[in-house]
Amino acid sequence: MDVEELLEQYAEGQRNFEQVNLRGLDLKSVDLSEINLRHANLSGADLSDAILIQANLNSTVLCRADFSSTNLSGASLSGANFSQASGYQANLSRTNLNSANLTSVNFAETDFTQADFTNASLQNANLQKAKLRGVSLEKCNLSGVNFASANLIGAYLGHANLSKAVLQGANLERTSFVNANLMMANFDGANLKKANLTGANIYGASFKDADLTDAIMPDGEVYKPIACEVEVGKQKASWEKVVFMTRQVIRTDNAPEPVGPYNQAIAASGQMVFVAGQIAIDPRIGQVVYTDDVKKQTEQVMANLEAILTAAGATFANVVKTTVFLADMNDFAAVNAIYAKYFPEDTAPARACVEVSRLPKDVLVEIDCIAVI
Repeated sequence: MDVEELLEQYAEGQRNFEQVNLRGLDLKSVDLSEINLRHANLSGADLSDAILIQANLNSTVLCRADFSSTNLSGASLSGANFSQASGYQANLSRTNLNSANLTSVNFAETDFTQADFTNASLQNANLQKAKLRGVSLEKCNLSGVNFASANLIGAYLGHANLSKAVLQGANLERTSFVNANLMMANFDGANLKKANLTGANIYGASFKDADLTDAIMPDGEVYKPIACEVEVGKQKASWEKVVFMTRQVIRTDNAPEPVGPYNQAIAASGQMVFVAGQIAIDPRIGQVVYTDDVKKQTEQVMANLEAILTAAGATFANVVKTTVFLADMNDFAAVNAIYAKYFPEDTAPARACVEVSRLPKDVLVEIDCIAVI
């Protein structure tokens, strides 16, 4: 079908154009409000400045189409394929984008207010300065998306994947990132006032100059900025004080499975605590205890480690790496049995265990650890 035939039938009152092939056609500035183009092919079509208010574009192929300044307000776009389409300053407010493919689209400065993105795929999309106030992007794949300077006030991004997403300068006030994947995301200069980051994975994320006033941190604590001496009566977030601990267990089938209470690796970010090797000295008497009992020595070692971790504001749950030194590798099973009481296998830190020729004060076991808080 060509443009003239389409417009002629539309002018006569025809609205049903399901499965038509309009690939690559010039539909610039046309008014096709309430048209039904379900399952149609408009890949590469020029729809710039067109009016498609409340149109039905469900499951329509729109790859590489031009939607610059197009008005799609209230349109149904469920399952539509927008891959690599462009839509600078388009109006997609109140649209249904359920399960739509928006991979690598360029919709900078587009209005998505109250749009439904349930199960939509947007990885590597350019949504710079887009209006997304109050939208739900729950469980969406947003990896690599450019949200720089976008308006996401009050948006819900729970369980979404925002790894390597760019949110520089974005307005994220009251935005929810509950249990979201924010690994390597860039929040520099963003407004995160009262945002909810509970349970979010922020490993490697950048928050330089971000405003985190009253935001809920991944650990559930509310962030309070410290007073800044630059200007009396005002506060500014100090990045040096915004240190989050994130901890992710790394597992791969391409390396040997753990055979005890440890994991192959732990990815962690935050303030690091290096705990010196501890031996079975009871701090109350300053002497080695249980000289012939490796199990009880291990219990004393763990107690000493716990005391130091507590003083640093940490617990065994913050430990990401340990090293166990044994005077006799035949004691491994006995030591491991005590060690396992402190580190459940599913979350246990990475570990190394070695036999040495001799330990300080001739003890049977020594353990050091690294924690991140």
